[in-house]
Amino acid sequence: MKKILFISILGLFSCSKNTQTHPPVGGVLSKNDLDVSKQRMKNLNSQERYHIQEWISGQPVKYYPTQLNYWVNVQGFDQRQRRQDDTFISYSYDLYDFDQTKIYDQPVQRRDARFGHFDELKAVEDALRFIHDGEEVTLLVPSALAYGTYGDEKKIDNDIPLIIKLKAL
Repeated sequence: MKKILFISILGLFSCSKNTQTHPPVGGVLSKNDLDVSKQRMKNLNSQERYHIQEWISGQPVKYYPTQLNYWVNVQGFDQRQRRQDDTFISYSYDLYDFDQTKIYDQPVQRRDARFGHFDELKAVEDALRFIHDGEEVTLLVPSALAYGTYGDEKKIDNDIPLIIKLKAL
């Protein structure tokens, strides 16, 4: 029931007002448009954080907030030693919605990716800096650190927070 309520409220807030989020073709956003967009993102982030924290309270696993605004199931995770640019890492991850439904059948997988030279979701790239080889962690990610306002233009709609199960290979 909580899951249905969470998705319903999230859907309601994402549909509440259709504000412009990008400049018109060949145009530039006015200061007022930028302020409206900025306020919309603040409100959305606050709502998502509240709903994620509500979801966490119903889980048997404990999640810990990170400095970058996502949660992880490992205490002190972002206090570990950071991997440096130009180091290599292989990893894979699966994406889930907050009903814990897997979004894609196959995981996203990268072999020998070099930090500073690959483009990844903000939360995934940040978590990869702290993960140990062979470790698997679960991230709870607000939409702004996932696919944001545009979604992935496939199965993930706009403004959808995600659960990411990340593993360093």
